[in-house]
Amino acid sequence: MTFNGWLQILVFFALVILVTRPLGVFMHRVFEGDRQPLPRVFGPIERFLFRLSGVDAQKEQTWVQYTIAMLVFSAVSLVVTYVIERLQHVLPLNPQHFGAVEPALAFNTAASFTTNTNWQSYSGESTMSYLTQMAGLAWHNFTSAAVGMGVAIAVARGLTRRPGPEGAKTIGNFWVDLIRATVYVLLPLSFVLMLLLVSQGVIQTFAGYHELTTLEGVKQVLALGPVASQEAIKELGTNGGGFFNANSAHPFENPTPLTNLIEMVLIFAIPAGLTYTYGRMAKDQKQGWAILGAMAVLFFMGVATCYWAESHANGALHGLATSQSMGNLEGKETRFGVVNSALFATVTTNASCGAVNSMHDSFTPLGGLVPLVNIQLGEVIFGGVGAGLYGMLIFVILTVFIAGLMVGRTPEYLGKKIEAKEMKLAMLYVLIFPFVILGFSAWSAIAGYGTSSLNNAGPHGLTEIIYAYTSATGNNGSAFGGLNGNTPWWNVSLAVAMLAGRFLMIIPILGIAGSMIGKKTVPPGPGTFPTDGLLFIGLLVGVVLIVGALTFFPALSLGPIVEHFVGMSGKVY
Repeated sequence: MTFNGWLQILVFFALVILVTRPLGVFMHRVFEGDRQPLPRVFGPIERFLFRLSGVDAQKEQTWVQYTIAMLVFSAVSLVVTYVIERLQHVLPLNPQHFGAVEPALAFNTAASFTTNTNWQSYSGESTMSYLTQMAGLAWHNFTSAAVGMGVAIAVARGLTRRPGPEGAKTIGNFWVDLIRATVYVLLPLSFVLMLLLVSQGVIQTFAGYHELTTLEGVKQVLALGPVASQEAIKELGTNGGGFFNANSAHPFENPTPLTNLIEMVLIFAIPAGLTYTYGRMAKDQKQGWAILGAMAVLFFMGVATCYWAESHANGALHGLATSQSMGNLEGKETRFGVVNSALFATVTTNASCGAVNSMHDSFTPLGGLVPLVNIQLGEVIFGGVGAGLYGMLIFVILTVFIAGLMVGRTPEYLGKKIEAKEMKLAMLYVLIFPFVILGFSAWSAIAGYGTSSLNNAGPHGLTEIIYAYTSATGNNGSAFGGLNGNTPWWNVSLAVAMLAGRFLMIIPILGIAGSMIGKKTVPPGPGTFPTDGLLFIGLLVGVVLIVGALTFFPALSLGPIVEHFVGMSGKVY
C-alpha cells in the first residue's frame, strides 16, 4: 500500500462527491419538479412517448398499481429479449453468422438483463450478434436502470410526502418515472459519455471481425463491434455486462487508466446523486447526506481491506520462482495494477454492477472476501441505480426501529411512525435475500450437476458457488471465475435467483411506500431519535454490518476465511 495508491482512491471519491449535488438536483427536477429541465429539447420526446403509450402524466398510481405496471413491463421486456436471442440467426447485423442462442442460456440472459444483473454465462464476442447486443441487451441496460430509479423515487415519495387532510394513497406513476428516467437522465448522459469513451480509444463500429497474422505467424481474429455505446450505459446504469468476455479488462472496452477512472465514477454517480435527490424530497438535505455518509464509511472499509490484502503476496504462489514484491498481480492488468484493480472490484460490488477489470478468482482469500461481502450486505453501499437507495432505506427503517426500542418509544422516521406492518415488510425484504443465496448454494454444493461445473475443490470451490448465487440474487452480475455457469442447472437456477432477488424484494419495499404514504406526520419531540447526525450514521453502519455478519458469517467461514488460514499454513487446495 502506497501514498500514491491512496491518493488515487481519494481522487476517485472526490470526483464522486463533486458530481453528487449537481446530478442530485437535476434528477430532483426530472422526477419532482413542476417543470422538467431542458423542456424544448426533451419535452417533445417525452410528450410523444406519453401519447404513443397512452400515459396520462397527471394520473398517479397506488403502490399496487405501480407494482403491477412494473412487473408487466419487466415480464414483456424479458420475453422480447428471449425472442431476439432465439431468432438472432435470421435477424440482420449478424456479420459473424452466429446461430440461435440455446433456450436455457437465452432464458438466463434475458432474466439477467431484465433484472439489471447482467450475469453472462457466455462469451459475448462469440455468441451474441450486434443486433442482440444492442436491441436485446443494451436496451435493457437503459430500461432496467430506469425501473430501479423509478422504484427508488416511488419509495422516497412514500416516506417523504406529507399527506393532506384526507391522507394520500398514490406514490407516482410508473410509466412517467420510466420514461423520464430514460429520456432526461440515461439517454443524454450516455450519449455524451459514449463520445468521451470513443475519444479515449473505446471502439464503436459495425464492421465484421478482423483476421490478421501476428509477427510470429499466428492467425488471430480481432473481435470488433459497437462497444462504446454499450459501455457508457453499462457503467452509468450499474449494469456491468461486457461486450467482450474479458469485460472491462479488455483494451477495447477499457483501454487506459483514464477510462478506468471515468467508468468507476460513472458506476457511483447516479446512486450517489439519488441520495441528494432524496434529501431534497425530504426537505432536509441532512437526511440525504446521512445516507451518503453511511455508504462512504462502508466503502472505505471495503476498499482498505481489499487494497491491503492484494498488496500482499498470494499464498497460492508460494515457492514459485516469481517475485511478488508489488503484491498479488495474478489476474490483473498491468496498466491498472493492484490499487486500481482492488478499487474497481470494490466499486463494482458496492454497486450492482458486474463489470470487472481483474479476475476476482485470482484475488487472495481476504481480497476476494471483500467483493463477496459487499454484495451480501445487500449492495446498499451506493448499490445499483435506485436499488442502492431503496435498499439502504430498508436499513434506515430497521435502524430507527432498533433506536426506538432502545429509548422505549414508538419509532418514527421523518415524522411518520414505523409500526408492525412496515417492520414485517422490512424483515421480508431482509430474509428473502439470504434464503435464495444460501438455499441454492447448499443445493449446488451437494448435487453432482452443481459441483461438476467447478474447477476448484475445497473452500475455494465453495466460495465460487456462494459467489455465483450471491452475485445473481444481489443483481450484481460479476463472476468469481472458475465456475462453468453455462449448463442447464446453472443457467436456470441463476435465472430464478436473479428474478427473485429483483422482484421479490421490490414488492415489499413498494408495500412499505404504500403504507407510509398515507400516514400523518408528527412534530419531533424530546424523545425523537435524530436521523441526520453522526450517531445515526454510526448506528446505521452497525446495523448493516451486523445483519450481514449474522446471516452469512457461517458460510463465509467455510469458504474464504478458512482458505485464508489454510494458505497461512502453507497448504493450497
